Amino acid sequence: MIFRQLFDAESSTYTYLLGDPSSGQAALIDPVLEQVERDLTLVRELGLRLTHVLETHVHADHITSAGRLRERTGCTVVASERGASCVDLHVRHGDEVRVGALVVRVLATPGHTDDGVSYCVGERVFTGDTLLIRGTGRTDFQNGDAGQLHDSVTRVLFALPDDTLVYPGHDYQGRTVTTIGEEKRHNPRLAGRGREEFIHLMGNLHLPMPRKLDVAVPANRSCGRLDS
Repeated sequence: MIFRQLFDAESSTYTYLLGDPSSGQAALIDPVLEQVERDLTLVRELGLRLTHVLETHVHADHITSAGRLRERTGCTVVASERGASCVDLHVRHGDEVRVGALVVRVLATPGHTDDGVSYCVGERVFTGDTLLIRGTGRTDFQNGDAGQLHDSVTRVLFALPDDTLVYPGHDYQGRTVTTIGEEKRHNPRLAGRGREEFIHLMGNLHLPMPRKLDVAVPANRSCGRLDS
């Protein structure tokens, strides 16, 4: 598999490129609108063609380029069955998306938002904002639910092998990857805490709202279209 981790500095968002060298097909996970040209250039340089965009959830901190990429390449936009209606393929837990010879397994991981999914490809899992490096996504808007998030992490993601590589949707401290085993042992929001303790913690974070919330959420419900 061809794999690249890309970064948007303004939103601290990671975008991931997965490519199948045998077929030339490629997917982007959580692409950012301002990075369309960067991403398409990389796809072209690697001798690939973009066939899929995989969204982990409706984002509140950046605008997706899913719609723009679909216009440019004809790719299929994939997201949760509970996500934006503009996508081409709505998926649920246990579904598989094939990108050439690559098999992308869908894990329903709501809680940060009600439409959260993670994507498992071989020894890697792409967790969006559900599980971060030594953290988790917040749960105080977009139908977030702390109990549901706890269940998604502990019952779904933590059921994966401990050596599974975890690639999150964001990191604000320059970290790029972790493992399921590391997060079980060292994630301060989860390690040594029960479900009710986690719910209490998440209810008392008092974080400021994302700067782009009012623009990003409606735009992302239209696959990144700002005029919808």
